[in-house]
Amino acid sequence: MAPRKPPLSDLYADGARFTDFGGWEMPVEFDSIQTEHAAVRESVGIFDVSHMGEITVSGPDATALLQRLTSNDVQALSVGDSQYAMFTDESGTILDDTIVYRLPDEAAERYLFVPNAGHDEEAYDRFVAHRDEWDLDAAVENETDTWAMVAVQGPDAVDAVERVADADVSPFDWGDGTFTQAAGVESWVSRTGYTGEDGFEILCPTDGIEAVWEAFVENQGCTPCGLGARDTLRTEMGYLLSGQDFDPAEEPRNPFEAGVGWTVDLDTEFVGRDALAEIADAGVDEEFVGLMLRERGIARHGHEILAEGETVGHVTSGTMSPTLDEAIALGYVESDLADPGTEVSVAVRGREKRAEIVPTPFID
Repeated sequence: MAPRKPPLSDLYADGARFTDFGGWEMPVEFDSIQTEHAAVRESVGIFDVSHMGEITVSGPDATALLQRLTSNDVQALSVGDSQYAMFTDESGTILDDTIVYRLPDEAAERYLFVPNAGHDEEAYDRFVAHRDEWDLDAAVENETDTWAMVAVQGPDAVDAVERVADADVSPFDWGDGTFTQAAGVESWVSRTGYTGEDGFEILCPTDGIEAVWEAFVENQGCTPCGLGARDTLRTEMGYLLSGQDFDPAEEPRNPFEAGVGWTVDLDTEFVGRDALAEIADAGVDEEFVGLMLRERGIARHGHEILAEGETVGHVTSGTMSPTLDEAIALGYVESDLADPGTEVSVAVRGREKRAEIVPTPFID
């Protein structure tokens, strides 16, 4: 099957290098990862993130459906709020992570949630199947092909967004969002992101995304950024990557192992809740940690983590940090070795490289 293309692909086809990601042909870099990374850390960059899914849920039982299929407390959301949450199975294993947005709607409860690339169809099928099983009155729509999404990220993001959008976004807290005009296009603008910097994610109809992109790139001077910089930025923050730092088939993890137990509200009833309550009581055998290599080398996905010559875990993500100019990594180790300052090693190309467990994020 040919990869899906984001609606902006023709606009920047001659200026980007592409990669297949989650079944989408996405730009991995426009200039260089280092240049794009620095733009986000120091000024402002813009990412095409239209590979992310968009599922809307509306109707009298929309809140009930989302409450029973996500790990956080959806009932706590006011209109315009959002929250980070997990989808888990009956065993508590993470299927995907998501942002849930409470959208304004005078006629009914209405939400938007964003599955990761390539997960929109399975998320839609899961919601429909459970809605029907539980006999709930909610409309579920997969709108991934009708929405487009960009992320404007960096210390100068507020100024850039306020010059493009009609709304005053400077008072927004993290997660706040609103419908407004952006470059003349009706858009959902939310103070969210995946880089660790201040920023916004902007969703609009696919036929309006070129106007939004050009308003930021041509008129505001935002640096176009690809998935390469997105990965180095999120790794410096210790953020999870679906399909790599957790995966129900290849890297099955529960939220407590993955360091996102704070997204689990055990006072709510959701699929996997009972299993996670037992795990919360018993504790976990392995934990998600940050590592910094103390010798020359770069830890990569799948590399073994060792202590006194014995395998005690493995790397799930690794890179050379452009900000620190140090080799950093994320992975799982046995819980009794997870404290910052613990000395371990990583097997890089058959050689043990000294490393240390460090707190995340790696940068302030």
